[in-house]
Amino acid sequence: MSTPSLQSLPNGYRALVIGATGAIGSAFLAQLQADPRCALAVGLGRHTIPALDMDDEATIAQAAQYFKTQGPWHCIIHAAGMLHGPQGQPEKRLGQLTYAQLEATFRTNTFGPALVLAHFAPLLAKQERSVLAVLSAKVGSIGDNRLGGWYSYRASKAALNMLLKTASIEVARTHPLAVLVALHPGTVNSALSAPFNGAQIGRAAADAASDMLQVLDGLGAEATGGFYAYSGGALPW
Repeated sequence: MSTPSLQSLPNGYRALVIGATGAIGSAFLAQLQADPRCALAVGLGRHTIPALDMDDEATIAQAAQYFKTQGPWHCIIHAAGMLHGPQGQPEKRLGQLTYAQLEATFRTNTFGPALVLAHFAPLLAKQERSVLAVLSAKVGSIGDNRLGGWYSYRASKAALNMLLKTASIEVARTHPLAVLVALHPGTVNSALSAPFNGAQIGRAAADAASDMLQVLDGLGAEATGGFYAYSGGALPW
């Protein structure tokens, strides 16, 4: 597989990957660092310097302030998320809903990314093309929901989509060339999906990252606020 190059961004562009220790986040970071047109690609997470913890609002603000001085940034990708955790597996029935799991899922999948949008979107280049992507999920599509289940995960991603859409409208006023989108990576071999798909059912994270970078590269400014699959097709809200 050849390393994708973001030809639509200025030569010498700068990139940030938030959630860079996960399967998809690390794949994004590796491919951006391998792009000869990328002058700087930096990964952020709980154990980086500076640290960025989705459960700690102050670290999000501090990290953004730190990287503001190294900008402007042309590519920002938020790849952190959760499907299951200490609070339990995805709920199959209404009777399995708990406040603790709903809160934990929304904190990671919705509230954290919302604060990333708030603090990092202003770091995008104002007079040059730039892209900001958050990893959503097709199961977060309300229009496409035909199977039910996975209540908190579906709802957290649907809420993330709304936040992204709303942010895109505001950011367009100050960054007219910026493209903000929600991306569906497909089923990827990772710790997130392993309990549900088995160890080898799904695509390699490197393939998913490559596909999504190609989608980002091909989206024009009119696509901002959209929801796209790794194949490039638009998804229903």
